[in-house]
Amino acid sequence: MIDHPWLNSYPKHVKWDAQFIGKPLSDLVDDTANQVPDNIALDFMGKTWTYGELQTLVNKACRSFQELGVKKGIKVGLFLPNCPQFVIAFFAISKAGGTVVSYSPLYSEPELLHQVEDSGTDIMVTIDLVTLYPKIRAVVEKSRIKKLIVGSFSEILPFPKNVLFRIFKKSMTADLIKDEYHMCFNDLCENDGKFIAQHINPDDDVAVLQYTGGTTGIPKGAMLTHSNLYINMSQLTVWPQLLEFGKENVAAFLPFFHIFALTVVLNLGLKSGGRIVIVPKFELDEAVALLTKENITLFSGVPTMYTALCHHKDADKIGLGNIKMAMSGGAPLPVDLRQQYIDRFGLEITEGYGLTEASPVTHASPMGGGSKAGSIGMPLPGTEVFILERGTEDNFLPVGEVGEICVRGPQVMKGYWKNPDATDAIMIGDILKTGDVGKMDDDGFTFILDRDKDLILVGGFNVFPRNIEEAINDHPSVEEVTVIGIPDDYLGETPKAFVKLKDLNEPLSEEELLAFIKPKIGKHERPSQIEFRSKLPKTMIGKLSKKELVAEEKEKYEAAKNLK
Repeated sequence: MIDHPWLNSYPKHVKWDAQFIGKPLSDLVDDTANQVPDNIALDFMGKTWTYGELQTLVNKACRSFQELGVKKGIKVGLFLPNCPQFVIAFFAISKAGGTVVSYSPLYSEPELLHQVEDSGTDIMVTIDLVTLYPKIRAVVEKSRIKKLIVGSFSEILPFPKNVLFRIFKKSMTADLIKDEYHMCFNDLCENDGKFIAQHINPDDDVAVLQYTGGTTGIPKGAMLTHSNLYINMSQLTVWPQLLEFGKENVAAFLPFFHIFALTVVLNLGLKSGGRIVIVPKFELDEAVALLTKENITLFSGVPTMYTALCHHKDADKIGLGNIKMAMSGGAPLPVDLRQQYIDRFGLEITEGYGLTEASPVTHASPMGGGSKAGSIGMPLPGTEVFILERGTEDNFLPVGEVGEICVRGPQVMKGYWKNPDATDAIMIGDILKTGDVGKMDDDGFTFILDRDKDLILVGGFNVFPRNIEEAINDHPSVEEVTVIGIPDDYLGETPKAFVKLKDLNEPLSEEELLAFIKPKIGKHERPSQIEFRSKLPKTMIGKLSKKELVAEEKEKYEAAKNLK
């Protein structure tokens, strides 16, 4: 093993060797409610719940879940957008001793069926939206699920929005089937709240089965313990210096079913005693209005959100200067975008890095200066980082050498659910292999070159899409870009760039853009094609997605071969 070079320049207010103690996740609600019961915990479109009210609802729902048989080993699925029901159900299930299984609203019926059967989900919680209910209802009838608990969107809106929703948004509400499977969410909270206290072993008991995105093969359930999630949240609370307990306003744009938002938005927000302003979905104009009005002090997003916000016509009126901690994750933050926020708004975005299997955050850039352009920062307290020579299991490389980034820390998962082979493939003892290629410098800053699976082999040369994307992003007319490898009969693969321009009325030619990036990248890195599009595919949380483009190009290549 190698030394810990990050100790040379670690933030002075943070102890890297700090010891963190895991706790049951439901303590996040209880501890804060016991300190500031009258502070607003949740704000959903103007309707609010205090920490005391949230604690009461969680306790009542916990009792109901226990009466439905929830205990250790029982899996309860959440198929929900961002809404108060998600928060209540999540912590009630955790307090009852059960395991939460998060389900993406974007999943198809076959994907949902696989996850239900693979995880052993017995109870599902959803809401009466037409975009969700019919799909999960069909899954219930074909699966092992015994009970479907359904919340109502209109019931959690404040007056008069609830009335207007019933009148003008009736088409958004599904017709419910009230049979032996059905239970109303509100019925969970119709009791005295006297639940049976459970002994939770934070280090061993699995709080969440978080399924990976499934972009490579069949999705796998990462077993995240109470300690994994609680400690990862705790590691983040010591990173900023300016947070004040009970005085923060948190913007919850990112979906709670995604591990990034669960830890960095929901859990961190509750731990800080913050007012969490819940938004079902990120819509640019609504987000700008909210940021302008609500004095947001904690904001987390993906790079595409930051790009959209700074290009909005009212960007200078948002009040971004009020934000104490702006974190970016999910994808690399373009260097020029980060600098633009510093120069234009005086806001230093903290770039975080992680993966589902690490709850998810392992790195963050220092706050208050000292970060390095293009770096994901340093390991969080208690987290070690190693660079492994690819193709080996024990050859850890010195600083400056390129290899696979590996991490070790208390936030690393217990393993994959019912999949020891997949666990063994990604773990070396207690060290997690990230699948990302990068290096570390003398100060312990980690730099990602690219995902191992995104690596493009051009005539035997390794080409990292991120290098090309950064070069193209430097052009003032470019808003977003993603680069993939496409088949080439001679070279094996060549890079192709897909570009969205800031202003479609100010065209930029392929030749002009190629000339602009020519001095910035090597000859073997130059894209063989540049395609301009009005929009680029994104994931549910707003990350640029490559898999749709890869599938398109593969289909075009196969069709062209068949014509020869």
